[in-house]
Amino acid sequence: MKKTFVLKKLLFSFLILTLLSECGIYRKTDSRKVPYNVNDRVQKNLEEGRRIKFGKGSRGGGSFEFASSNEMWRAAIEILDFIPLNNADYGGGIIITDWYSEGSDDTDSLKIMIRFLSNEVRADGLKITVYKKNCKLNSGVQNCSTQVDKSEIGQELKLAILKKAAIYKSETQKKDKEEFMKNRKPINRDRDGQD
Repeated sequence: MKKTFVLKKLLFSFLILTLLSECGIYRKTDSRKVPYNVNDRVQKNLEEGRRIKFGKGSRGGGSFEFASSNEMWRAAIEILDFIPLNNADYGGGIIITDWYSEGSDDTDSLKIMIRFLSNEVRADGLKITVYKKNCKLNSGVQNCSTQVDKSEIGQELKLAILKKAAIYKSETQKKDKEEFMKNRKPINRDRDGQD
């Protein structure tokens, strides 16, 4: 009985190893052919087409943008740099500030929430909600009420963010164009004008 158990265990292990090697999960590599530097390994893997694939028949590693490459996000962070941030989640597309009041009087304060609906620089790409908190001291007890602020602050913030994002976008496009012009290869034409 003990022999059959050991034999089954050995057979199962052999089957698992065979499946792993056949599926391509485990492959022997020659350490002389694998670059030591991490960046070189990443570049080699990308050139060989090894990357994370999502979905059926997906070609490539997906489209990931980082906060530093998103003009709307960068503009919003820069515009709100005078207010402490409570939550800034690029993946979730939301920025929430802490309560902010200009003076030493803490009776009125504002909180700003920006939701990014698109990565594109356009007016309907973000929604800004401004909350206003009004606190009053009544017989030693502070009573606060919070409501959505209907003033023009939200619209002014949106306009400022869109303007700044448009500037960032034009700078990025200019830089990309310069990079393209620098890296493009000249076309060699012979006497007949053919390529």
